[in-house]
Amino acid sequence: MAYLRAFGAYLPSRVVDNHELAAATGVDAGWILRGTGIEERRFAAPDESVTSLGIRAAQDCLQNAGLAAREVGLLLVASSSAEHRFPGPASTVGAGLGIPGVPAIDLPIASAGSLFGMALASHLAPAYRNVLVVGSEVMSRVVERHPSQRDTAILFGDGAGACLVGSETGFAEIRDSLLASDGDFAEALRLDLDAPLHMDGRTIILHAARKIPRTITQLLERNRVPAAAVEVFLMHQANLNLIARVAQALAVSGDRFFGNIRRYANTSSASLLIAAAEWRLQHSWPPAGPVIFAAFGAGLHWGALLAVP
Repeated sequence: MAYLRAFGAYLPSRVVDNHELAAATGVDAGWILRGTGIEERRFAAPDESVTSLGIRAAQDCLQNAGLAAREVGLLLVASSSAEHRFPGPASTVGAGLGIPGVPAIDLPIASAGSLFGMALASHLAPAYRNVLVVGSEVMSRVVERHPSQRDTAILFGDGAGACLVGSETGFAEIRDSLLASDGDFAEALRLDLDAPLHMDGRTIILHAARKIPRTITQLLERNRVPAAAVEVFLMHQANLNLIARVAQALAVSGDRFFGNIRRYANTSSASLLIAAAEWRLQHSWPPAGPVIFAAFGAGLHWGALLAVP
């Protein structure tokens, strides 16, 4: 068995609103809000990195769990914006936490990386006892390299989130998860070396709007949980319109989907854990009912995870 023990998050202090971004990209600030649901986002300071953001989120998570870093048995770090081709940020995050020697694994899966990390952690926790999952992204530097890509530059922000999965105790049990990948459409969303981020928005939104509700439905049905019984749906914060479409497909009220994309934009693999950390702070736990986590991202990779009180 595996349990959710705590969440944590860290957001850079610099707030970039639509007016500032509009001046830099030449687009209308109102159009950004109407098209994406984003009002502002956070950008990392020059001395901040994927690693430093990840360490801060991990520390926040451990503090919330009342757990010392030395009690972590395995570290999983998801990021699609790491500063190096290799090594990835996982080992450096571990060193920053003061746990050299603890196995640290990189998950370079954009957007869905933290969900995959949580699902893997639920299976690995019996062997490693406490598994720390971190999602950390500095997407602003990815889009700043090619400022002419206005349609993608407006979508992203920076931040980090973390989740602690344990084998013995927690506020909710991870009951089941369902993960999937399809490389036939990998070219639709990619970041090549020394090239701008490429996103075929129409293809991605069509796949996400179909695959996410289908996967959630399959997961709920095999666990005999009706969608109406779910306390909250915590999704990767990619697009406000996509979240609304998923709610509609599941015939669930949109207010059951937690959202913070207006304030943080799309922080790729960090967004799911940032959202979970914020929801956790705003609501008493254990939750009153089942919780669904879901994400879709480059690869294509997608999935859902069910936790129950």
